[in-house]
This record gives sequence, C-alpha cells and structure tokens, in this order.
Amino acid sequence: MHEENHPDMNDATAAILHGPKDVRIERRPLPRPAAGDVLVKIGAVGLCGSDLHYYAHGENGPNVLRSPTALGHEAAGTVVAGGVPLAAGTRVAIEPAIPCGRCRACRAGRYNQCPHGRCFGSPPTDGALTGHLTVPAEFAHPLPDDFPLTSGALIEPLAVALHAVRRGNVTAGDRVLITGAGPIGLLVLQAARAVGAGETVVTDVNPGRLAHARRLGADRALDTSREPLPQDPVFDIALDCSGIESALTAAAHAVRPGGTVVAVGNPPQPRTTLPLAWMQRQELTLVTAFRYAGEFPAAVSLAATGRIDLESLVTARFPLERTADALETALSDPAQLKVVIEP
Repeated sequence: MHEENHPDMNDATAAILHGPKDVRIERRPLPRPAAGDVLVKIGAVGLCGSDLHYYAHGENGPNVLRSPTALGHEAAGTVVAGGVPLAAGTRVAIEPAIPCGRCRACRAGRYNQCPHGRCFGSPPTDGALTGHLTVPAEFAHPLPDDFPLTSGALIEPLAVALHAVRRGNVTAGDRVLITGAGPIGLLVLQAARAVGAGETVVTDVNPGRLAHARRLGADRALDTSREPLPQDPVFDIALDCSGIESALTAAAHAVRPGGTVVAVGNPPQPRTTLPLAWMQRQELTLVTAFRYAGEFPAAVSLAATGRIDLESLVTARFPLERTADALETALSDPAQLKVVIEP
C-alpha cells in the first residue's frame, strides 16, 4: 500500500456525539486501513436528516445512540493511503452503506437490503466527522481531479435520488410530480429531467425551496398551502420526497389510473395511512425506495458532466470545530438546503 503525506497517527480531530445535543471535539488516533481498504482524508460532509435526528434526540427510527459516535455519511475526500486503482491523491465520494456481500440480498444485487451491513455515521459505526476514514476500496468512488469536494459529498443523496427515479421507472416524456422540495426532492427533480421526463411539477410550502426548484428547471412549482394540486389525476408518476402522510395521499390522488407512486422520504412515524381503496380502484403501483444499489457511478458521471447541479444546494459551510453550530443551523433554519462541514 502506497502512502503519501501520511499524517501523524496520533493527530486526528473528531466531532463526537455523546448524547442529544452533546457534541464534543476530541482527538482520536487515525484508523489503520486493513487489506482492501483505503484511508481517506475527509474534505466535506453533508448533513442529512438522520444526523439531525441523532443530534436532537439521540436516535433515528429504531437505531439508538448507545455509545459516543461520530456522525456523517454524506462524504467526500482524498485518498492518503491507497493502492491500485486508488492511489494516494485520488479524490473520492464515499458510499457509506457497506453490505456483507454474502447474504441472499447481496447476491441478488439488492445490497441496500443487506441485514448484516453497517453504515458510516449510524451508531455505533463512526462516520466521516472523524476527519479520516478507512473505506473498502470498492466503496470509494473516484472523482475528477477538479471536482469540488463539497459536491462530492452530495453524490450520496444524488444516488438516493437516482435510485428513486429508477424504482419509479421514470422514462422519457413522463409527467412527473415531486412532493417535497428539500435536497432529495430537488435532486429527484434533476434526476427525472436527466432521464428525459416531460412535465415536472414540484410542491412544497417553503417559497425559497420552490424558487430553487424553478431555477433547477421545474415546469411548475406549487405552494400547496395556497394552491392545491389539480383535482384531475394527470401525472404518470409521483415521487413523495417529504415523508409527510398528507403529501403521500395527495400524490396518490394526483396520479392517473395505472400510474405509479414512489415513497422516497422517510415518514416520521413507523405507520402511515394510505388511501388504499382509491389506489386499488385506480390500479396504482406503490413503490418504495431505500438508499441505493449501484447508482454511485452514474451519480458521479451525471454530476461531473454538469447534467446535475450539486453545488447550488450547498447553503452553509462550517469547519469541523463548529459541528454543533452546523447541526443547530440545519435543524433550526428552514432556509437551509444542505449544510456542509469541511474538516
């Protein structure tokens, strides 16, 4: 394994979550890469809703913070200890969900469903806010030399969006509804347009996010607190990126008979009511989407060629030492889209 400019093994800064709203900046030994791993110096980490749940409540769904853990799974950086084909100096986007590679789901190519995997930043597995991370080489995806690392950190949510669009089988000319104009919704919008979707309509109640959707090419951006969706079901596919029950129900009623509804956003409650009788009468297809399975290379290609705009989603940047401020900003400021920490 070739090493270049390898930092001192005792010189590592990390932002460690000890409990709800208890982030401490600590020194930790750098991890040593095992066979097949590369050591990545993290350059940018995007904050996600799951990070905010852990920070605010010490839990995210069924997973609970039980020991001090570094958050952060949307990350990009530079290889500082690597080998062929990832030599030191290579910029990479990190795919954080590492499957076992042996179970039935993995062997079927659905490694996002692996029951034995681990995910960086999901307690107790430390994430990228450690500043340096060892990553299996096949889950460190090369970026162009001039690719901004802040954009590289957003390859992960872009892969989520591409997976959702693929699950919904969005094709050229489809009329697409996207409910929720947060970062995932705005990336789903761009992903749908990249595969040739026809009319794209985005809904939200945040005027700033709707304005951003228009800038990214949405044909219409509707503030549903003032203007409800049309009553006639006209969309071929609806992708709910909000996780809000009322938005998912509205999406189901907006899809034409025989159309498809994709549940993308994570619901805040474990159970959600659906208009099943309506969906059955209309023979709608309900599809769910979780993470990604093989979309990282396409995400890198689309972003690197300029077909997807990632950089405009970054609305605030913080150094690692201000991780708590970054989390508070993302949690409390509705004007933010993607808050990025730059270790």
